[in-house]
Formats: sequence, C-alpha cells, structure tokens
Amino acid sequence: MKETLLEVNNLVTVFRTKEGKLPAVRDVSFSINKGETLCVVGESGCGKSITSLSVMGLLPSNGYISSGEVLLGGKPIHNLHPEEMRKIRGNQIAMIFQEPMTALNPVLRIGYQLTEPLMLHHKLTKKQAYEQGIKLLEQVGMPYPEKRIKQYPHELSGGMRQRVMIAIALSCRPELLIADEPTTALDVTIQAQILDLIKESKEKLDMGVMMVTHDMGVVAEVADRVMVMYAGKKVEEAPVEEIFDNPKHPYTIGLLNSVPDIDNPEFELEAIPGSLPSLDEQISGCRFHPRCKFATDKCRIESPPELNVSNGHTVSCWLHEEVGLDGGENKEPSEKIASGA
Repeated sequence: MKETLLEVNNLVTVFRTKEGKLPAVRDVSFSINKGETLCVVGESGCGKSITSLSVMGLLPSNGYISSGEVLLGGKPIHNLHPEEMRKIRGNQIAMIFQEPMTALNPVLRIGYQLTEPLMLHHKLTKKQAYEQGIKLLEQVGMPYPEKRIKQYPHELSGGMRQRVMIAIALSCRPELLIADEPTTALDVTIQAQILDLIKESKEKLDMGVMMVTHDMGVVAEVADRVMVMYAGKKVEEAPVEEIFDNPKHPYTIGLLNSVPDIDNPEFELEAIPGSLPSLDEQISGCRFHPRCKFATDKCRIESPPELNVSNGHTVSCWLHEEVGLDGGENKEPSEKIASGA
C-alpha cells in the first residue's frame, strides 16, 4: 500500500462577512497517497476550490480554518506561521491555478516567475535557475523555450500560459500537486495535452495529485479516486470505477446523468432541479434534500452520517441502498465517457 501523503481531517473553513461567519467547507475529511490522483468534483460554489486553498494556506483575508487539521507527511501544516508555510508552498506542495492569466504576474517576464522558486527553495544562482527554467519549459512541451522565457504572459496563448504554470509548479519537484480546473477555457486538443503532462509528471515524480474539476470526462481520464462535494460537504467518495459504475448518492447520479451520450440517440440530458444553496442558507437534514427526487421526511429532518458502503466507498445518504443509477442504465461505462463517446 502506498504511503499516505496528505491527510485532511474534519476540515471546517469559515468566512467572516457583514452577515456573520459563513462556513464554506463543512467537516470534510479525505486523504491522498503518493502516486495517487484524487479528483474533487461538484458544481461551481460547492467548496472544491476553497478546500484546495485551505490545504495551500492561501485563503482570502476574511477566510480561516476554524477547526480540523491538514497533515502533510503526518505533520500538521494548517496552523503554521505564514513564513513557515512559505517554505512548504511551492516546494513540497505546488498548485496550478484555474486561470493562468490572472495567476501569472502580467508585468514580470516568464523567466523571473519561473526562476524565483528555484532560487528561493533550491538556492540556485540566477544563471543556474535560468538554465533550469529553459529545461523545465522544454519538459512541458513549450515551443522555443529560449524565446518564451523572455516574454510576458500576455504574449503567450492560453495553452502556453498553462504550460508555464505547470513548469513553475513542478520546478521544485513537489510531493503534492493541486490542480484547480487546469483545463478551463482550453480547446480539447490542448486539454488532452495538459492532462497527459500532469499524468506523466505524477508518474515520474511519484507525487500525489489533487485535481479540482466539474468535468466528468476529465475525472474518468485521470482519477484513481473521486470525492464528490455538495454545498461544502463531502457526499460520496470511491474509486473512480466504482463512482461511474455504482454511484450511491442522488447528487452523484445527477452529475453522471448530465454527461451527454452521443452513442445513444434516445438519451436525454437530465438536469438536477433547483440550484446550489447559498452559504448562509439554513437547511435542516440532508443539504441536498430540496433538490433530491428521492427525499423522504427523514432526509428533511436528520443529516445523514458518512456510511461505509464497501471497501473504499463511502456515502452520506439515508437511501443509498435503494438509490441506483436509475435512468442511467443507458449510461456507458467510464471508458466511453473518458473518450468523449
């Protein structure tokens, strides 16, 4: 069994607002092993990115971890002083942000932004870091790296900027890579190249990967395990094959039923009714029950605990034994979703 790299226990992340303290992540626990990819999926606003920023220690000024713990290699990092966290961030843990145009500094050349972590964490000279930066750009498939390293972010295409972000993230050979929607706004051919690059880097460095996404095709392509989040809570977690072939939570089923099947001309997309609740919305019982077609009185009153369905498969749903992939018998296996079929 692989060594546990990241362990998050009962994480609660809160934001201070004029209306009071609002929880964005509610009692979430998960782990990532070396050489493993965990995909975190759910609708926009469900807490995926805030969970990753909590791990990185990059929460906005009004956000903080109110309870729970984040362990890297068995050592707590959630309560480190900012200076201590800076030694870990970009070195042991690295992150690829959702939009590289806003993540990269527009007034600094690519070379400066790429060599900075090498000089800071590996104590390389400016010349050594510059040479290493060119090699990193070559490794991520950047054309004409000697030219690109002298350019500014606005002079590069979206795919090139994302390659720069990956090169920066991998520069110090991190143990854990967090990728927040790394293929957003990229065309499908570039998406495939970026995903292949992340997979190759994972295998080469034996690092853990936490991939934040809402694209079930990406999940089928790269994930070893999947954690489904809804309204700040984890509702289901399982190996990727189990999620696609035997989902137990109605929300997971809804996500899978929203994936088009072009091989089945009679297939109709099934939208999940309603919308995600706001952070300050008080919901008794299961937070998904207002949108769930299976909800019972018990669902509306009592919040379901996390139940162990099988080895490695957990779900928070009172009806997990009755709920199946209904209407999803026509759904193809995960391999076809991954291929776009």
